[in-house]
Amino acid sequence: MFRHVPNALTASRLLLAGVFFAMLAYYQNESALPRHGEALWLNIALIVYLIALATDFLDGYLARRWKVEGAFGRVVDPFVDKVLVLGSFIFFAGKNFTEPWTSPNGTGIPQGVTTITGVAPWMVVVILARELLVTSLRGSMESSGEAFGAQLSGKLKMGFQSATILVILLYVNYRRRLDADALRAATIFRDACIWMTLTITVISGSMYVHRAVSLYRKHPPQS
Repeated sequence: MFRHVPNALTASRLLLAGVFFAMLAYYQNESALPRHGEALWLNIALIVYLIALATDFLDGYLARRWKVEGAFGRVVDPFVDKVLVLGSFIFFAGKNFTEPWTSPNGTGIPQGVTTITGVAPWMVVVILARELLVTSLRGSMESSGEAFGAQLSGKLKMGFQSATILVILLYVNYRRRLDADALRAATIFRDACIWMTLTITVISGSMYVHRAVSLYRKHPPQS
């Protein structure tokens, strides 16, 4: 009976990710449709995301405690984590989280748009590229019989990414309630989290590449 609980939690996190993305998709900042810009959708998204984080902790903890770790969890758990993280950053870089930008010395006419999340499309490309690279390296190494499991840097990377998503959700949800000084401080903190996440993402990817090269040199493929 207990052996199925961790897997059920993992599967439920995938469903929660779907609900989370639906809330992000429905929300539109400064929308012509007022109901789409209500904080209700971000409040729901925040609650769903917190529940998803809780299931991420619980499924691994229970699997280890009850000694029911299996192939399903080892494959599906990191897959769901990547879906949740990558999907979140993709939405944060999208049009739903932009607002008109006007030059302070201009005529007051919007000259473009700026993101309210601090996430630019190129940042998503960096995060996605790292995941694709590591996944490719892992598949190549393990197909040749080399162990290529997760490293501490990979776990730290996931922790930073998950925390940064939470920070961005809180910032977008509550920024209008802050005065000018508090908003400036919150923006600096948000941006610092994003840049730290990008930094550790790149460093983590580099460490996996170095590890793959070392294994390749020790055991080159037979011609």
